[in-house]
Amino acid sequence: MGRYIPNTDQDRQDMLEKLGLHNIEQLYEDIPPEVRLKDSLSLPAPLSEMELVSHMRAVAAKNKIVDEYVCFLGAGAYDRYIPSVVKHVLARQEFYTSYTPYQPEISQGTLQAIFEYQTMICELTGMDVANASMYDGASALAEAVCMACQATGKGKVLVARSVHPQSREVIVTYGRFRGINVQEIGYDDGRVDMEELKQHMNRDIAAVVVQNPNFFGVIELLDQIAEVVHHFGGLLVISANPISLAVLKPPGHCGADIVVGEGQPLGNPLNFGGPYLGFMATTQKLMRRMPGRIVGQTVDLEGNRAFVLTLQTREQHIRREKATSNICSNEALNALAATVYLSVLGREGLKEVALLSMRKAHYAFERLISGAGCSPVFSTPFFDEFLVKVPTPVEELNKALLSCGIIGGYVVEKDYPELQGGWLVAVTEKRTREEIDALVREVSQR
Repeated sequence: MGRYIPNTDQDRQDMLEKLGLHNIEQLYEDIPPEVRLKDSLSLPAPLSEMELVSHMRAVAAKNKIVDEYVCFLGAGAYDRYIPSVVKHVLARQEFYTSYTPYQPEISQGTLQAIFEYQTMICELTGMDVANASMYDGASALAEAVCMACQATGKGKVLVARSVHPQSREVIVTYGRFRGINVQEIGYDDGRVDMEELKQHMNRDIAAVVVQNPNFFGVIELLDQIAEVVHHFGGLLVISANPISLAVLKPPGHCGADIVVGEGQPLGNPLNFGGPYLGFMATTQKLMRRMPGRIVGQTVDLEGNRAFVLTLQTREQHIRREKATSNICSNEALNALAATVYLSVLGREGLKEVALLSMRKAHYAFERLISGAGCSPVFSTPFFDEFLVKVPTPVEELNKALLSCGIIGGYVVEKDYPELQGGWLVAVTEKRTREEIDALVREVSQR
């Protein structure tokens, strides 16, 4: 949309005449006079474009952004490098103006992009089929829980307490209105407490929900969890960090039945919290239970490669009572960003990003322990995010770091009262040795 509306008084008069009207008020005759606004809105005087741009720049300058600050904050949203080609492709008109590809014959470009995205998600997760148009990681996880309950005909799920706190809240919200009983399983040394899982597992459990790496950054033992879950006929739902899948064993090879995750790290900027991208993949057996839609590949009458919407199990397309979900908005532009990002990096590039993040995170962990007075909270392996206990109040520490141009880690005790002094630090491939050393130096002085 342009910066201004170029309609002149004559343009407006011509439009009114075309409609057979004399004034704009006639457009609102169906609105009762007593509910119409009669006074002017309490708004400031209009500005010229030059004045408005200057004003908005001044307002935006109040924000503290990752382009100007060194960021060690993760907890679900990560400051990663996005190749410039991603933004160039997204800015192409045929992509940023398209929405849902209702007419496949004129939407081949959009459909192919979604198909390629689905293919890449399947390769990353080790699953048979992936869909498109999940809102974000948290709602995708809740949709997976609903899907598991529909598939098994059971109404109880076990959710690991090491799953992201906000994701757990979304699961509970979804479950409340679907009659799903959600029960949490604790953690032991940062991982799912296997003994507690075995105690609570029975034939009434539809699914067990685990995050890997989990909210603490710890790598879960998915094979062992899957064995317990499947022994009782339940489904294993995994929320995965997509970057970690370049170096960790794919969840599909560990016994996962449904794999979801937050796609923001795949070429999508932080954007003050959104829009983000949820991904979902599952087995062929559960394919028809998936929400959203699936793009498939076929051939046209002349034998040419073509793409179509193969499955659309949302209520816009089929009877409401048969719909698997009421998902309607399309996240295709965010999925396109992920597709371009993965295409540009390739297998080796994504693996390098993952290894850089992991190695730098372990360097930061060791330096904070040895040189800044921090202590480890868990002894289990982690990927690119870790939890340490800091000697000073975490909120005060983050405030002091911010004054030095550093965005500190997440205050874990807000969600886990038992982890007082816990500081969740994320280290991506963007962080340099100098930045990590500066963090350690500042923490050691507090």
